Amino acid sequence: MIYLSGFHFPHEEQEYDFSLGQKRTCYDTYYPFFILSRHHLTVLDFEPVTILYGGNGSGKTTALNVIAEKLGLARDTLYNRSNFFEAYTERCSCEIRTPIPKNSRIITSDDVFDFMLNLRSINEGIDRKREELLEDYLDAKYKNFRMQSLADYERLKKVNLARSNTQSRFVRKSLPDNVREHSNGESAFLYFSEKIQENGLYLLDEPENSLSPEKQQELLRFLEDSARFFACQFVIATHSPFLLSMRGAKIYDLDEETADVKRWTELPNVRAYYEFFKKYGDQFES
Repeated sequence: MIYLSGFHFPHEEQEYDFSLGQKRTCYDTYYPFFILSRHHLTVLDFEPVTILYGGNGSGKTTALNVIAEKLGLARDTLYNRSNFFEAYTERCSCEIRTPIPKNSRIITSDDVFDFMLNLRSINEGIDRKREELLEDYLDAKYKNFRMQSLADYERLKKVNLARSNTQSRFVRKSLPDNVREHSNGESAFLYFSEKIQENGLYLLDEPENSLSPEKQQELLRFLEDSARFFACQFVIATHSPFLLSMRGAKIYDLDEETADVKRWTELPNVRAYYEFFKKYGDQFES
């Protein structure tokens, strides 16, 4: 499915015209101006899966943030939105083939990291409560108690529960189960599977962060199936060889002096992995 078919960034001449029209300011940067134009990136044409490849500073994250801002996509965490961001996005334009669904969003590494921290905090909070309940159990079971008014009714129920159950049953009946404790990779994958729904445009910024090679391949299959069967469109910023191998993906190499479309097997990062494992191939076969 293609919702967003094209996106146009300002030309270098437009950026210089803007900067010349500015009064002297205390700012030492016009970010996001002059980031993408360094690689002569003015137009992106999209497929159901489009990948922006490049190292740090290549502008792939900037491109995602600009597109998300222009389209008004939902996001969970703040980002580096400079004083010139609005002026830049005003000079951008987009081509919409099909109305973009409301559930569309941009998902960043910060979103995933915050989600993992929240899960951990919830579990730690429940664990602290469990320790308090263990103390309540001992207090209710072994201390003398006499009900003197209705104000003591809740205490009476707790005493009866403690005296008729073992310690572990008392805790289980008094406390909801912990949110399932996941590894970082499992939590990250859970976030993607919850946020990515049918019929949506999703911008993913380095989704491989916090994912093991196995989980990256699992995410790869999930994204491929979502694009193929569930009418999702993806624009992904990544340098993961696993995600770069996605079937049918159109890949822009932003590390080139002039950004260009390439096959995933041509990309330097992928070639480096290939050459490394080929060098030690005999050790895998022995």
